[in-house]
Amino acid sequence: MNRRSFDLRSTALFFGLLGAVIALLGLAARTAIRVVEYRPAWAVVLGVLAVATAPALRGRRRNRISVARTVREATAALDEATRTAIDALDEPSLPGLEPAVSPTAVAAPLAPDDPAGADGPAADHRGAEATVILTPGMPDAVTAAPTAEVVDYDALGPDEFEQAIAALCERDGCAGVEVVGGAGDLGADVVATAPDGRRLVIQCKRYGDGNRVGSQDLQRFGGTCFAVHGADIAVVVTTSGFTAPAREYAEQCGIVCWDREDLEAWGERTGPEPWRAHTGGGETG
Repeated sequence: MNRRSFDLRSTALFFGLLGAVIALLGLAARTAIRVVEYRPAWAVVLGVLAVATAPALRGRRRNRISVARTVREATAALDEATRTAIDALDEPSLPGLEPAVSPTAVAAPLAPDDPAGADGPAADHRGAEATVILTPGMPDAVTAAPTAEVVDYDALGPDEFEQAIAALCERDGCAGVEVVGGAGDLGADVVATAPDGRRLVIQCKRYGDGNRVGSQDLQRFGGTCFAVHGADIAVVVTTSGFTAPAREYAEQCGIVCWDREDLEAWGERTGPEPWRAHTGGGETG
C-alpha cells in the first residue's frame, strides 16, 4: 500500500487557506448579523449566495477536486459576498425601512434654562415657561381678571388719602391726574381728565365714622369747584358719610357725593367710578 509523502508546502498552504476561510466566515457571520438587523432584504441576498456555493461543494465530492481548489473557490465566493454586504451597508436607507414615527408624537421645545439643550413649561423639565396644549373648546388666550385694590383708608393720613384717590383715577383711565391739595387749594385736592374728556375736580374728606360731611363743607366746595377750577364733574369723596342737608345741597348744585360704601366699591371694582355717576342735570352718586 503506497503512502502519500508529507509535503510541508502543501500542508502550510492548506492551513493558511483554512485560517483565511475561518476568518472570513467569522467576518461573514458578523456581517450577516448586522445585515439581518439593519437590512433584512440583504439577508436574502446572502442566503442566495450561500445556496449558489453549495453545488460547488457537492461537486467537489463528485469530481474529486483538490482541497486547495475548493478552499480557493469558497474563499473567493465568501470574499465576494462579504464585499457585497459591506457595500450594501454603506448605501443610503431604502424607502420604507426608516423607523416609523407616531404622528401624535411631538417633541416639546427645550426651555432656555434647560441644562439638556438650551422656556421652562421643563420642557416639562423646563424653567419659567410651560407648554400649553390647546384642546377643542379652550380659548387661545386667557385674559387675567383685573385685580381689586383693597386699601385700609382708616390707616391713611389726609395726604395719603389724596394720593390713594389719585391712584384710583389713574387706574381707571383718567389722564393728567394731579394732587393739588394743600394750603390755598380752594377746595380742590385732585384734578384730572376723565376718560370721556370732561374735567374732574375731587375734594377728599378723610373723616371718622362719627364725623359726617356737612352742608357747610359742600357749600365751600360748591363756591369754587365750577367757577374757579372749571369742573365739568365735581366730586366729594369721604371715608364716612354725608348729612341730609349736605346731600340736598349737592343735588341742587350737581356735586357728586361719594361716601365710604361708594369708595370701597370703586376700589374693589364692584361699583362704578364717581365720574360715571354724573351725567349732567344734577344727578348724584
